[in-house]
Amino acid sequence: LVEIEDRVNRAILANVEVSARLMGYDDAIASGAMALFGEKYGDEVRVLQMGAFSTELCGGTHVARTGDIGLFKILAESGVASGIRRVEAVTGDNALHYLRGLEATLRTAAERLRAGREELVEKIDAQVERGRALEKELAALKGKLAGAASGDLVGQARAVKDVRVIAARVDGVSGNDLRDLQDQLKNKLGSGIVVLGAGDDGKVSLIAGVTQDLTGRIKAGDLIKHVATQVGGKGGGRPDMAQAGGSDVAALPAALESVYAYVEGAL
Repeated sequence: LVEIEDRVNRAILANVEVSARLMGYDDAIASGAMALFGEKYGDEVRVLQMGAFSTELCGGTHVARTGDIGLFKILAESGVASGIRRVEAVTGDNALHYLRGLEATLRTAAERLRAGREELVEKIDAQVERGRALEKELAALKGKLAGAASGDLVGQARAVKDVRVIAARVDGVSGNDLRDLQDQLKNKLGSGIVVLGAGDDGKVSLIAGVTQDLTGRIKAGDLIKHVATQVGGKGGGRPDMAQAGGSDVAALPAALESVYAYVEGAL
């Protein structure tokens, strides 16, 4: 793209005259004129020539000299067909306005980062690294909180027939953290069933875990479906772990409480 820009701008700076001639189509093609985009042409065509740089068929309005075009700046390129690329560019005043807009953006970014323009990339790299470090620190803290929460939740386990069951709401925990907490609880129970639900921003996240010794008696996938239908959602998974989502946060407490009766009926 840089090479294309350089070649076009060299042709512009050469400031050669642009001439237009009317010719027969066959004569125009024989003279080396380029017909573009598969357009239909009449018997007589308009041939534009810009020095040795370009000779083509075109009926549009053009400059008198290539220098009148001013600066040529490519904005984007994309594929339109096999082996064919489309280039979009601006020229003249539009190119100047585009560059001034980039300059304003660069100036604003430098001000936000409190850096000179020559330091901008270095500052951005530092901010990215800082963000990664904070993400790792946050993940570690979440892990510690999950560990602490698992200890509290194990104490809330209820005995349903001969099985220990935990059904609890843990708002603020979702995704991988919800799965990690479920694993920790299963490990601490040794043998048991865990169902966790989180309700944030109008969305419900659910996960169910069943220790391996109990999967022959109750399936996590069946259990999560039972809970999910009550919160306007659906889900599924393996016999030992299943996940679901829903949209009715208000129904979450009752849905979690129903786990105990479901497990009692299924065992």
